[in-house]
Amino acid sequence: MKQHRYRVTLEYLADANGNPQQCDPLVFEVGNHDEIFGIVERVRSREVLDAQATAALVVGQKLFGEVMLENRSNPLFADLRPHFLAYIKKLKGSVKQ
Repeated sequence: MKQHRYRVTLEYLADANGNPQQCDPLVFEVGNHDEIFGIVERVRSREVLDAQATAALVVGQKLFGEVMLENRSNPLFADLRPHFLAYIKKLKGSVKQ
């Protein structure tokens, strides 16, 4: 399957008390069958959540969903798969309205 390629960078800015943290960024590359930037914009346009929360939700969901899709036969995902698919349908429905 052809995939869009992404580089994900996660930087640790501050701990739960607001104290700045020094830590090397976590950087990795990943593929996804969807164009994630467009999906973020479509969900943002529906104002389901604020812009920051929407980006976190969509990026997290797309990264997780792709791992689950690529490992669909792994029993780790067996119990979650039907619920995840139901959630995706609900999210898509909220965006299309």
